[in-house]
Amino acid sequence: MRILLTNDDGIKSPGLDALRETFKEHEVWVVAPVTQQSGKSHSVTFMEPVRFNQLEDQVFSVEGSPADCVMYSVLGALPQKPDLVISGINIGANLGTDLIYSGTAAAARQAALMGLPGIAVSTNSFVAPFYFQDTAEFIKDNIELLLSLWRPDHFINVNTPNQPEFPSEVRITAPSRRIYEDKVVRFDAPRGGSYFFLEGSSVTFSGTDSDSEAIAAGAVSVSPIFLHPQNRDEAQAYQKAEFRIN
Repeated sequence: MRILLTNDDGIKSPGLDALRETFKEHEVWVVAPVTQQSGKSHSVTFMEPVRFNQLEDQVFSVEGSPADCVMYSVLGALPQKPDLVISGINIGANLGTDLIYSGTAAAARQAALMGLPGIAVSTNSFVAPFYFQDTAEFIKDNIELLLSLWRPDHFINVNTPNQPEFPSEVRITAPSRRIYEDKVVRFDAPRGGSYFFLEGSSVTFSGTDSDSEAIAAGAVSVSPIFLHPQNRDEAQAYQKAEFRIN
């Protein structure tokens, strides 16, 4: 199987290395951003070229976003299309409404938009030690199952707890609603102008059978994330609305 690996943590991420090592029996291509791209969401470069830098055989760093890595690779930057795209392993979970901002998720979403299976993989910690190898082995052991479940209308989002003993429970979940207490911190530059940094403190989440609940309980979360964003039930009020036209 020809597998394209990417991420949003950058080409030097140990999570990416773990996937590459675990899937080495397959034809693996690594195409990942040169620099950290967390929070870049589904940004795509249209107005300028995207540079691919070959680091070694079948390994490229890209001066672009995670979605760029997938889009340009599939459209011809690589000699052949992949059979599968795996994005990760991300440092930090990608849960619930955080998926809106996630470059990791965007790469898997872009794969699905192009008719390819896309799997986003994350582990729930920002602090070492990381147990990437266990997560990578879980994906490898279940790759045929995941591919059999995949359909072109969604990508698959996998989150694992970062713990020494890998969980014995897997839950099929839906994205939660995650609420942060965000604020900006201001620094005034000595030569004029101001810098603002975003800080977020505590987070709450809601939703039954959610991905956040699964991770909090120490289980693996597997979520199908559908590409079409419209909730038709909630849109009924708009169908009945009478708009004024001059």
